[in-house]
Amino acid sequence: MKNVLRHLMFALVSALLVINVCAQQTYQKPALEQTGSWSMIMIPDLQNYVKWNRNQPILDLMMAWIEDNIDTLNIKMVICVGDLIQSPEKITNDYDGDQTTRRQWAAVSNAFSRLDGKVPYIAATGNHDYRIDREGNRYTQYSEFFNADKNHLNQKILVQNSRDEAGEPTLANSAYEIRGLNGKDYLFMTIEYGPRDTVLTWAKRIAAMEQYKDHRIMLTTHNYLNAEDQHTSGEVGWLFWEPYAVDNQILKSPKVKLPNANNGKQIWEQLVQPANNIELVLCGHISGEGYRLDKNVAGKSVHQILFDAQSMGGGSRSGNGGDGWLRILEFFPDNKTVKVKTFSPLFGISPTTRQFAWKRDPRNEFTFYFDSH
Repeated sequence: MKNVLRHLMFALVSALLVINVCAQQTYQKPALEQTGSWSMIMIPDLQNYVKWNRNQPILDLMMAWIEDNIDTLNIKMVICVGDLIQSPEKITNDYDGDQTTRRQWAAVSNAFSRLDGKVPYIAATGNHDYRIDREGNRYTQYSEFFNADKNHLNQKILVQNSRDEAGEPTLANSAYEIRGLNGKDYLFMTIEYGPRDTVLTWAKRIAAMEQYKDHRIMLTTHNYLNAEDQHTSGEVGWLFWEPYAVDNQILKSPKVKLPNANNGKQIWEQLVQPANNIELVLCGHISGEGYRLDKNVAGKSVHQILFDAQSMGGGSRSGNGGDGWLRILEFFPDNKTVKVKTFSPLFGISPTTRQFAWKRDPRNEFTFYFDSH
């Protein structure tokens, strides 16, 4: 009996070793599934990469991977869903990162510089990208580090923009036009975190313009969907950092309401649902994944996707920023089918970790379909 058990145990261990070896041997690096497809890269919240000096190389690796795969994946657009930095008014040392605000902005801007002149990209704004006063008025250094002159491929396709709270033109509220992707015209639009009423009015007018009536609009905003696949609701607010630290922690005010700001439910009701050509919404802000399908006023499907990996890789204090996760959206030549895959260049770079480089569960790898060509 003992010999039988010994042989069974040996067979089981051998089978597991074979499975493990095969899994490594059958690793497939990212590739298009269909000839003629094009792809878009979705980058989740970045604040936990840039706030620590040790984590910044992971963000650089992610951008280097995108740069290396522009041709092989036929990448036409790169979209980050916001929270480019962690601390909007940091000059002191504390428990939540070792990089000042300016160093954080410089790090994320330099990382995106790998793509300058090679592929267009959208860097949306999140709540962490703004500092506020006690009345909720917003201020940001975004336009100093992300502006129309940074990437000439952005400027080449930039067709619309609105203003920030100071009344200055900004890419935080902007739209980019790419024509003829497999015969379909696209408008890539982004609006600020908790968009003000004036921004929603601007975006709604852009979507309704005659010149874009046959375009497929991709909207990016930071706070829109939660991990339970529901539109975010409630008061939109942010924090005022107190000017002193206690036990190595910068004190924070209670949440301050942002004047005239809109949550995900309001964005849906006032902008997305009334439009007949917004067919995809991308967002971050809330850790995890989400997907929701609704019909707009024209009865057309609107696909809404949340992806935020900031809590992966150990979390915000002691983690690596998010394990390098990003998403590849492949748009098939039929102009209807989109395959979503979740991949980590950090894990994919080494044979030791390649078995972890893909998230294969249904929340992270799935297919959706647009209604019309």
